[in-house]
Amino acid sequence: MNIVTGSSTAIITPFKNGKLDEQTFAKLIQRQINNGINAVCPVGTTGESATLTYDEDRRCMEIAVEVCKGTKTRVLAGAGSNSTAEAIQAAKTAQACGVDAIFSVSPYYNKPSQEGLYQHYKAIAESVPDLPFMLYNVPGRTGVDISADTTIRLFDDIKNIYGIKEATGSLERTVELLSRRPELKVFSGDDAIDYPILANGGAGITSVTANLMPDLKSELVRLALLGDFAGAKAINDKLYPLNKVMFCESNPVPIKAAMYIAGLIETLEYRLPLTPPSKENMKRIEDVMKNYTIKGL
Repeated sequence: MNIVTGSSTAIITPFKNGKLDEQTFAKLIQRQINNGINAVCPVGTTGESATLTYDEDRRCMEIAVEVCKGTKTRVLAGAGSNSTAEAIQAAKTAQACGVDAIFSVSPYYNKPSQEGLYQHYKAIAESVPDLPFMLYNVPGRTGVDISADTTIRLFDDIKNIYGIKEATGSLERTVELLSRRPELKVFSGDDAIDYPILANGGAGITSVTANLMPDLKSELVRLALLGDFAGAKAINDKLYPLNKVMFCESNPVPIKAAMYIAGLIETLEYRLPLTPPSKENMKRIEDVMKNYTIKGL
């Protein structure tokens, strides 16, 4: 199984007049490739997957596969739902589009038990047995935590489940998982703690900030995986103010605003119920961005 590791970007979904802006989306992915990112992650939660149609999901994955074809950058696509049947369909669609791997967010709102989580992920992963599969744990958004025991049980039992995107904000969780299963691939899902997770044995990151700064994020991961922890920490520290302001409102509100300010997207559009940031937060984002050199398209 050819798994995906390293630096990955939770790519935003640009809209124009309420519709998917396919041309800009392709350009954003090409920019990630040009700046050394190992994988792009279309239709994740940063991509506003909750408000995309099934056709838009599929089209985003198709574009990502098309643009990444023949490059070293791979496609780690989102395929999650709080309905197991819908998540299975999303996984099969991703496989049909030719993605390299998928990650699946834990079911939101319905708060399943740990046994429910196990059965949910088992069903999805076994529906696409040849496709590398990552769990995605973000309890602050979903209301449910995939426990370390459940993660390890899934990793042990299901052959194509190879890793987890950990966005609990807990370094202890990463330490526990890797102390018990060193071969499990743990990705940082929290930009601010990319370095400490990598230094504790993490295999990669899935970054929001990399939408804006793919050059620094890819270099941070490259250095950390080479064992240059001082170099990786220096980049992590440099990016801290930007990482912090990217979460001054619900993701992806600030990162989309930052991309608009930088001229990387033509229009600042969200799908309701998301709305643009407040004037105060827009100013905060602008002020922090002045301290960084942002590479254009």
